[in-house]
Amino acid sequence: MKSRKWSTKLRITLSLTQSVSTRGRPIRGQSSVIPLRDALVMEDIDETSDPRMWKKDAWIARVIKNENDEGWAVSMTRVEDDEPSLVSPWTMGRDKVSPKPLDSTGFATLLKGARDVRRRHEATLQAHLHRTITCTAERGERVRADLDIQQDEDDPHAILSVTDERTGELLRRGRVNAAGKLNEASVRRFLATGET
Repeated sequence: MKSRKWSTKLRITLSLTQSVSTRGRPIRGQSSVIPLRDALVMEDIDETSDPRMWKKDAWIARVIKNENDEGWAVSMTRVEDDEPSLVSPWTMGRDKVSPKPLDSTGFATLLKGARDVRRRHEATLQAHLHRTITCTAERGERVRADLDIQQDEDDPHAILSVTDERTGELLRRGRVNAAGKLNEASVRRFLATGET
């Protein structure tokens, strides 16, 4: 039984490697599309260059049927993510029915776009969760206030830290309302009372 299992895996692996040439074009007489039943084997492969699915550099590009239109779309998903980072329209092939096959140039362009979208999303999230202002305290010293919002659905709150800019000394740190405003008046109130 064990040898039969290994021979099946070997046959699938051989059929995967033999069905696509090094340029991504099908070898004569072989199918270029990997059947869905082989999807489990695909998860174990580090890189693949099928005309409808590329997997490389921890990203997967899949050509999918566009649900809203008669055309095709391509989705770019990081291997450990559930949702795609980028979904974009995809070009029709020469027959105007099937999609244009993925190639290395197309994958590189999609990869760059997906990384840019992800980077912008992370920067936006960071800007939303962390805010900093510099203001003048009651006694005239310049202070920096850092508000870090904690992502907690059950107990939404933020941590406000106020530091003397000249000495770097932490003047006060405490838990505040995540929806509170961060301005000079709220920083002065926090320094005096511990509340914003």
